[in-house]
Amino acid sequence: MKTFTCQCNHTIHFTNTKCIACNAILGFIPEDLQLTALTITNEGLYKVATNDNLYKQCKNYWHHDVCNWMVPHDDPNDLCQSCRLNVTIPNLEKPENINLWYRMETSKRALLFTLFKLNLPVISRLVEPKTGLGFSFLEDQIEDEYGNELTVKNYVVTGHSAGLITLNLNEALDSTRIEMREKMNERYRTLIGHFRHESGHYYWDRLIKNSSLIEPFRKLFGDERLSYTQSLEQYYQNGPADNWQNVWISAYASMHPWEDWAETWAHYLHMVDTLETANNYEISIAGNQVKNPLMHSDKIDDAYTAISFTQLFNDWCRLTKSFNAINRSMGHDDAYPFVISITALDKLRFVHQAIKYAK
Repeated sequence: MKTFTCQCNHTIHFTNTKCIACNAILGFIPEDLQLTALTITNEGLYKVATNDNLYKQCKNYWHHDVCNWMVPHDDPNDLCQSCRLNVTIPNLEKPENINLWYRMETSKRALLFTLFKLNLPVISRLVEPKTGLGFSFLEDQIEDEYGNELTVKNYVVTGHSAGLITLNLNEALDSTRIEMREKMNERYRTLIGHFRHESGHYYWDRLIKNSSLIEPFRKLFGDERLSYTQSLEQYYQNGPADNWQNVWISAYASMHPWEDWAETWAHYLHMVDTLETANNYEISIAGNQVKNPLMHSDKIDDAYTAISFTQLFNDWCRLTKSFNAINRSMGHDDAYPFVISITALDKLRFVHQAIKYAK
């Protein structure tokens, strides 16, 4: 994620709603992929310094303060491009849910920023009700059966189905997410990681299913027609394959070709988004300046000529080696606790090419 600059030349960040230097109101303009200072007109609309377009704040900006995206003033929808993807939001009668929802929205908008930068199709369920991209943020249903003893009646499973991504609201609680990470014997579990992984399932349907890429996919990832239910049961009964480090990017990726793709897709998004951040801060490793793989351009093939996959991967290896070492110096876990095998590398390259073909 890159940083932005206010009209006063102060650095501002993707989630900011006000510049702390000049107190300007800030808003993100999706069509420009820019966070910018705003001025209020006499009609109560907002104007940016770079053009004459007028905007209104997303309803979830002015009403709930969980968003900072703007909407063209003549758009009949009161929600921004991000918030209109929501199918179900948390129960806001519970005050604690506002903060958890804010965390969900922050990670979702970070995902969308990357998808827009990659020029990937983001089709909402307002346009395609049965297969469009949508998000549901749901809670476990808790009931009091024995006085003060609370039991879970219905547990929400984070997952994807026909474009609808469901996330358990508890994943926005750091303590609960870490507890689940330990229980599942995972080395990495983050909120943005969930969004990136589940979006991979959406883009498998969009980019791979029924396309010319399906056979190359099967040669590399395996046959997705294998029973998902049986694969899931086998994985949780017996654990990952003994040699998973040599073939898959994570243990969970070994469960089924669909999960292999989703995990690989998520890691590709980890790479490009983090490298953009490093480039934005002008980080160089051993004299090699990190390149920005998300350099936005109207030229379709820019990211696949000026920034090759080899360059991207070499930058990633140098960067992760460095910040893993820095994390250890601070007593933290590795930021990127993975070793990418040759086979996993080929799968990442396939994701890279699939995004190119999507254009």
